Amino acid sequence: MSKKITPYNDSSRTKKEQVAEMFDTISGNYDGLNRVISFGIDIKWRNKVVKLVSNTKPQRILDVATGTGDLAISLTKTGATEIIGLDISAGMLEVGKHKIKAKNLDSIISMVQADSENLPYKDDYFDAITVAFGVRNFENLEKGLSEIYRVLKPGGIFVVLETSVPTKTPYKQGYKFYCSKILPTIGKLFSKDRSAYAYLSESAAAFPYGEQFNNILEKIGFIEMEDKPQTFGVATIYTATK
Repeated sequence: MSKKITPYNDSSRTKKEQVAEMFDTISGNYDGLNRVISFGIDIKWRNKVVKLVSNTKPQRILDVATGTGDLAISLTKTGATEIIGLDISAGMLEVGKHKIKAKNLDSIISMVQADSENLPYKDDYFDAITVAFGVRNFENLEKGLSEIYRVLKPGGIFVVLETSVPTKTPYKQGYKFYCSKILPTIGKLFSKDRSAYAYLSESAAAFPYGEQFNNILEKIGFIEMEDKPQTFGVATIYTATK
């Protein structure tokens, strides 16, 4: 990111500390609010990620910035025997653990609190790694991606689902209006953290999407990068391998 966006503009704390606090605060209503904000389309995007991962027939999957575990739960459809959902926010993980237990998926999915820029796993450990709406929250994007590269097996797939900015009229103008006016207003109405959804829209706009993100992946060492814009370009699915 060319501009460092943080949830609370508190220079005395790191971005990751602020992000952890923000997600702890909004964890209770995050799932419901997400469905409203995305009109439920995020479920369709996640299903596409699952299909891409399924094609590689992975046994061990890491879902970085798992949040409340939506993608980790969906990834059970791949047939993987071990799925780890990792996040820095204890509050989000706690919500996810309840969802996983309710679905009797405890034997497949483990929820782990850890820093994405210092992954507690050995080199070449995972067959597939996913991140849904999380890379823009990394304090150091290249460091986080380097850690993901380190723990991914050679030949393994890396799939990122992240917000992006439409480039065509009128979608570009509509997206800008929605992110600057509508999304923060919804967040203020339904969330007790007034800064959270303003941060989420600002960080989305500042994120290096498309070819810029592919160039960063290539710099880290990834190969076979592809980007697939979704729903007029409001989100993009990236795939790469090691």
